[in-house]
Amino acid sequence: MKKIISVLALCLLTLSSARAALNVFACEPEWGALAQELGGDKVSVYNATQALQDVHHVQAKPSLIAKARSANLAACTGLELEIGWLPMVLRQAGNAEIQPGKPGYFEAGSYVRRLEVPSRLDRADGDVHAQGNPHIQTDPRNIAKVADALAQRLAEIDPLNAAFYKSRHQDFAQRWQDAIKRWEGQAAPLKGAAIVVQHKAFPYLSDWLGLKEVATLEPKPGVEPTGSHLAEVLDQLKRQPARMVIRAAYNDDRASQWLAERAKIPAVALPFTVGGDDRAKDLFGLFDDTVQRLLDAAK
Repeated sequence: MKKIISVLALCLLTLSSARAALNVFACEPEWGALAQELGGDKVSVYNATQALQDVHHVQAKPSLIAKARSANLAACTGLELEIGWLPMVLRQAGNAEIQPGKPGYFEAGSYVRRLEVPSRLDRADGDVHAQGNPHIQTDPRNIAKVADALAQRLAEIDPLNAAFYKSRHQDFAQRWQDAIKRWEGQAAPLKGAAIVVQHKAFPYLSDWLGLKEVATLEPKPGVEPTGSHLAEVLDQLKRQPARMVIRAAYNDDRASQWLAERAKIPAVALPFTVGGDDRAKDLFGLFDDTVQRLLDAAK
């Protein structure tokens, strides 16, 4: 009898260790890439969006709902970035594991210092996020904080592999801190550089590198620039020059090119997230490329 029990216990242990990978539904590519770094072959990651999409405006397609239905973890930015589509996806998926308030629902924005938290809320001010600017992934220090929390959450959801996630996190954290020191050393000449941004998407990047945002091409967040507003920005730059105008890879380039040609400054398209260009294939490549593009423009 004891032998039978031992065999059954061994079989159960084998089945547990051979369980299917943890299904991660990542709202944005940066969190999918981070989950892969921390989870290795213990996770299967699905990215609900890609780098050339504006995550503010995504359709709750049946394919997203189907993936959410089978997910064990939803890793998203939060801070109302996905408010236009994620609530519908989660509701239609009917997956109790990944509903807000459950361990399977993870908001990266909860673990960082939020910038640009509005003092008032008025739709007349454009697409303003009540909880602060959600584009936290442009500062690698934020990635480090989110990694700490995400590793713990993976271990909570999948305790059998807790030691594995802890080991992966320790390795990633060391490599990431080394990379941050390298990027900050390379980017030192950028400190204090005046820039124009197309959309209010880079306050965390500016805070990290000490850039100075002097103008925004959008008259209000989420509102396309008009010819008259661009002319006002151009006139402003005559009094307060900038070294470059930057936009995210998914932004239409017409406004930034218009200003760049007339102000005689470089227009820089930054990858913004993993997959934003050929070099930004992972999180390390994302910041390698971002820093290099800024340095090239500053020359």
